[in-house]
Amino acid sequence: MRVRGRTRRRGAALEEAILGAAWAEVMERGYEGLTMENVARRAETSRPVLHRRWPSRTALATAALAQQFARANIVIPDMGSLRDELRLLLRCMSDRAGSRDLQLFFDMQKDLVAERSSFADIRARIVDGSQFHAVIGRAIERGEIDPARLTPRIASLPLDLARHEMMMTFQPLSEDAIREIVDDIFLPLVRRM
Repeated sequence: MRVRGRTRRRGAALEEAILGAAWAEVMERGYEGLTMENVARRAETSRPVLHRRWPSRTALATAALAQQFARANIVIPDMGSLRDELRLLLRCMSDRAGSRDLQLFFDMQKDLVAERSSFADIRARIVDGSQFHAVIGRAIERGEIDPARLTPRIASLPLDLARHEMMMTFQPLSEDAIREIVDDIFLPLVRRM
């Protein structure tokens, strides 16, 4: 279908344009300056089109952030050691999460409360955790981890501590922080006795 001399975008092409426009708006104006009207204008579509897919600017910002994270996919190779793989994963995670991303989370907080949502909901939508699960799975296969000691809370601990450190300091993880999270906290909890 053609609209005013151009082909109307649908499906993935339209979503790509909208999410790209939303991310550009967040980068230029911050979350507080993100409006459905500005995104629609930039993406050359209408506000009702946006609202059909994303009922709020929080949902739109989350989808745009998820798209950015997917583009910067982290792949952790089999390095033969849980310690080495987990340290690399935390370094990559830290490198990917810039201060602007962290600021976005804080700016979204008020809207999250109003929508009865949380940072955990956002995390579930933007991070699939497949690389972490692959690292843990390989460590179990190598006998480095006692699966009986790997409760859901303990399993989430390295990533939770890393996120907490970055959100509290607005800084990338230091090598000392990574070492402490992996060597001093996580490994003693999961290693075979």
